[in-house]
Amino acid sequence: MGKAETFVGIDVSEKSLEVAELAERAELTEAKVWTTENEQFAIDELVKRLLAISPKLIVLEATGRLEMAAAGAMAAACLPVRIVNPRWVKNFGRAAGIVAKTDKIDARVIAWFADRMRPEPRPLKDEQTRELEALLIRRRQLVDMLAAEKKRFKRAQKTITESIRTHILWLEQSLKEVDKDLNNSIKSSPLWCEKDEIIRSVPGVGPVLSTTLLAELPELGALNRKKIAALVGVAPFNCDSGTFRGARRTWGGRAPIRTVLYMATVAAIRCNWAIKAFHKRLIESGKKPKVAIVACMRKLLTILNSMVRNRTSWCLEHP
Repeated sequence: MGKAETFVGIDVSEKSLEVAELAERAELTEAKVWTTENEQFAIDELVKRLLAISPKLIVLEATGRLEMAAAGAMAAACLPVRIVNPRWVKNFGRAAGIVAKTDKIDARVIAWFADRMRPEPRPLKDEQTRELEALLIRRRQLVDMLAAEKKRFKRAQKTITESIRTHILWLEQSLKEVDKDLNNSIKSSPLWCEKDEIIRSVPGVGPVLSTTLLAELPELGALNRKKIAALVGVAPFNCDSGTFRGARRTWGGRAPIRTVLYMATVAAIRCNWAIKAFHKRLIESGKKPKVAIVACMRKLLTILNSMVRNRTSWCLEHP
């Protein structure tokens, strides 16, 4: 018999990494666990140690970007690494009857999850894409703060209106600067420029959706229509049991993309004849308005996915 493969689970915190090594099909308690710092010098040593054991798969949970330094270093060393949704690991542990929670137990459960579930390793975003994503997140924060301040201004006492007005002006200026930085970032990459032109050639799609897709959906154009819809969270899933046939529902996915995609779809229903005709057909067939909009979101996303994959711009003319 050949040597058993090794699976690694890493529980990430701000200051430390709990690392668990587990042999293929071994029991949870057999995992070897050690602790290292979540600092670059310690991560470099961790990568060397992992290269020496050549694990089959390394799994980390998404932890507010605290995992990116370690995951990036491992990916750069060509180690098979995958960042997964913490909910997957939590539900896996619950199904196995694991109630206790410590960092060491969490690391063991992640390694066990890696062995039993075998999530497929995916390439991580490069540094340029992460910078674009950071700008996009900052833009979203500024928009939210600006909306909140404008609401406060309408109800504020006279003694604080000037302070709120000053803050609104500062936020508007900051938003313009972030938009400028986003535009410059896209122009600095020939690949992004090409994708941006393709995406924005579709009527109803503007710079916000295009930038969001570039930064937060690098899989666009690389997956088929069913997988890309499920990844974003606009794919309908059955809700049936026995003789009961429930309404299909969307679940999970990347919420920030859905939010922007929704607004673009609302615009496309008005100005894009293909989406408009599709929406009209759904409404006339008796679909509820929200169901019709989600279906249009999925159609718009799959159109963009196909265009990016084939590197073709929008060329459909109204019949």
